[in-house]
Amino acid sequence: MDNYIIIAIVAVIGLAIGFAIAKALEKGKATKTMTNAKREAANIVKEAKKEGENIKKDKIFQAREKFLELKAEHEKVIINKNKKIADAEKRSRDKESQISGELGKKKRLNEQLEKQIEEVEHKSEILERKQSELEKLHKSQVQQLEVISGLSAEDAKAQLLESLKETAKTDAMAYLQNTLEEAKLAAQQEAKKIVINTIQRIGTEEAVENCVSVFNLESDDVKGRIIGREGRNIRAIEAATGVEIIVDDTPEAIILSCFDSVRREVARLSLHRLVTDGRIHPARIEEIVKKTEKQINEEIVEIGKRTVIDLGIHGLHPELIKAVGRMKYRSSYGQNLLQHSREVAKLCGVMAAELGLNAKLAKRAGLLHDIGKVPVAEVETETPHAILGMKWAQKYGEKKEVCNAIGAHHDEVEMTTLISPIVQVCDAISGARPGARRQVLDSYIQRLKDLEDIALGFNGVDKAYAIQAGRELRVIVESEKVSDDKAAELSFEISQKIQTDMTYPGQVKVTVIRETRSVNVAK
Repeated sequence: MDNYIIIAIVAVIGLAIGFAIAKALEKGKATKTMTNAKREAANIVKEAKKEGENIKKDKIFQAREKFLELKAEHEKVIINKNKKIADAEKRSRDKESQISGELGKKKRLNEQLEKQIEEVEHKSEILERKQSELEKLHKSQVQQLEVISGLSAEDAKAQLLESLKETAKTDAMAYLQNTLEEAKLAAQQEAKKIVINTIQRIGTEEAVENCVSVFNLESDDVKGRIIGREGRNIRAIEAATGVEIIVDDTPEAIILSCFDSVRREVARLSLHRLVTDGRIHPARIEEIVKKTEKQINEEIVEIGKRTVIDLGIHGLHPELIKAVGRMKYRSSYGQNLLQHSREVAKLCGVMAAELGLNAKLAKRAGLLHDIGKVPVAEVETETPHAILGMKWAQKYGEKKEVCNAIGAHHDEVEMTTLISPIVQVCDAISGARPGARRQVLDSYIQRLKDLEDIALGFNGVDKAYAIQAGRELRVIVESEKVSDDKAAELSFEISQKIQTDMTYPGQVKVTVIRETRSVNVAK
């Protein structure tokens, strides 16, 4: 038992010793670990201090470089500002020196002016004294002359002026008379020279105006197609165009007769189209005639444009251009109106240039001087063509010089510009040359126009055509306004009006045509 106790005690003591030894061993390890940890911490702290010093040095270096850069930029800005301030100071010093110099100049000028003013005042005082002395001498001399002559100064002055006036008047009259005689002689010679030179520089040709046109055919077989069954085609052509168609024994030709050149041209072109197309019947004839009239109107505008371009005239109103184009289909005393107007325009341009006037304006007036001879249907034909042309020119914005030249070229109005007599003279030159005009043709055309105008003056009349050289008047009436009985009555009234108002050779046949149509379209 005791042994067991001893063994147990020894075992407990052994265990306690072992535990103490184990504990001591663990304590030694912990101490060593702590020592190692402290050593590592110290090393870490030392390295951290080194890195912190390095970072601090880098930051200080960077901050120093940034400071140096900012300092350099600041110094540049300061240098620029100092330079600008120095320049401004220099400019201000220059201006001050300039102002001081100008002030010095002004001061010197003021001093010179003051000296000159003093000299002028001194001289004026001397002049006043001399003038007063002269007045005294003059008065004394006048008094002496009055005593000697027995006349006062006013009487002597009046007698002297009167004698001078008579002498001057006599000399002036003699000089004026000589000058007028020389001027008349020189002006007459110069005027003849200008007119002769103008005529020589313009080439002219004689114009022969016909009242018939010949339409050539490929064969005589076409004549029958133009005449149509019972003459309906030829009647339709004559009614649509107002042109008399004469089909005679002339081989391969028919004659178109009308005083109006426009109608003849419309009829000629319409026949050419109908014959070329081959379809000839009343409806087709009316269609072709309308198309041809439209084409002629377009050609009239084109002719007017070409004419003004050839003459170098610009800015002409479109209506006046149309009037110029219509001149091609009008005649004046047998002379083609467009050719006459072009000729007058060229003559006016040459003569105006010779006289030193506006040649373009003179050309313009010369071209337009006879536009009153191409009136539209609604214009009163009783108005003289010069007045009518002047009104048209005023209406379409032409200059006063041109309007006056148009109205005054037959002395209907007073001439107010130098261009007006030029236009009158050139018109006479163009019309007076041999073969230029024929009075008979003009009166014949006027008679035919009067015949048509009388018929158109009655109510219900649509168209009127004078044919067969004025021996027949065909009147086309509106069927809605004129009945058959009224047509017969109208024919009688027109014939009585012609017999009363006109003078003509032979007799005039009046034919009134009333036509009714019913048209339907099959669809």
